[in-house]
Amino acid sequence: MTFTPGTTGLDVLVSECGPRDGLQILSRIMPTAAKKRWIAALHAAGLREIEVCSFVPAKLMPQMADAAEIVAYSRTLPGLTVLALVPNLRGAEAAIAAGAHKLTIPVSGSEEHSLANVRRTRAEMVEEVRRIVEYRNAHAPDVPVEANISVAFGCTIAGPVSEDDVTRLSVALVEAGVDDSGLSDTTGMGNPAQVKRLFTRVIGEIGDKIGAAHMHNTRGLGLANVLAAYEAGVRIFDSSHAGLGGCPHAPGASGNVVTEDMVFMFEAMGLRTGIDAAQLVASRAILAETLPGVELYGMLAGAGLPKGHRPATPAVTHAAAE
Repeated sequence: MTFTPGTTGLDVLVSECGPRDGLQILSRIMPTAAKKRWIAALHAAGLREIEVCSFVPAKLMPQMADAAEIVAYSRTLPGLTVLALVPNLRGAEAAIAAGAHKLTIPVSGSEEHSLANVRRTRAEMVEEVRRIVEYRNAHAPDVPVEANISVAFGCTIAGPVSEDDVTRLSVALVEAGVDDSGLSDTTGMGNPAQVKRLFTRVIGEIGDKIGAAHMHNTRGLGLANVLAAYEAGVRIFDSSHAGLGGCPHAPGASGNVVTEDMVFMFEAMGLRTGIDAAQLVASRAILAETLPGVELYGMLAGAGLPKGHRPATPAVTHAAAE
């Protein structure tokens, strides 16, 4: 696990994926200047790990054409871990050259999703991960590499995904040299009992190499699944500001867990996130302004913080960057 609870005054690490996962599914392209404002606002609210982009061909995903510039800007924000998604060695080379602090690699739990998403089989992706790790070791040994297993709880193309396969795949990724490996409910098909069972099983195999829980709220179980993963021992959680995002290669997959709602849940439980949920709600104005017509999700934004709410995290005092 690349995060140790308590060592930084936090009980859980919230890893924001909106600037990558939230934008990749949209036909609208957010201007680079607006992306910088958004990332600065997320940082000002207390987020300290943000997946800012993916390094993929611009012709395939024009929303990420400014990836190198976004990484360079994000590196100017103090204390921020700048995370970039890379689907292959070429992307990893570009991300490291741009200065990304951490790499994340998607590896599918089903063969069908793997071929649709990265045009490789699962076995081929494990070998690609091994090549990325070898390149990292030679050129940027201080850059952590994580590999998260997509569609770990069900696939809209293949249907149910074998828990045996997911467990074996997590072990294979650790053996390939990744620093941690998490599980993603890319399609929002998981349920709390399943999430707790599979994370418990995977943790039993890879121990402290367990990475993030990446849950979607497609069927309304996102936060319940986050809590189930926490109870299984997970302490790193992906989420997206205003719930933006989804996988373009998993039909019907939409709706990441809303960062501000998840932060409120953890803080109400007395778990320190280091994040000001109210400030995140206020920052939604940037999205409403720069992505007109795009639906923003979340319950906290409508209901507000309850009277007498006492967050576990002290008030955030970071000023937003210009």
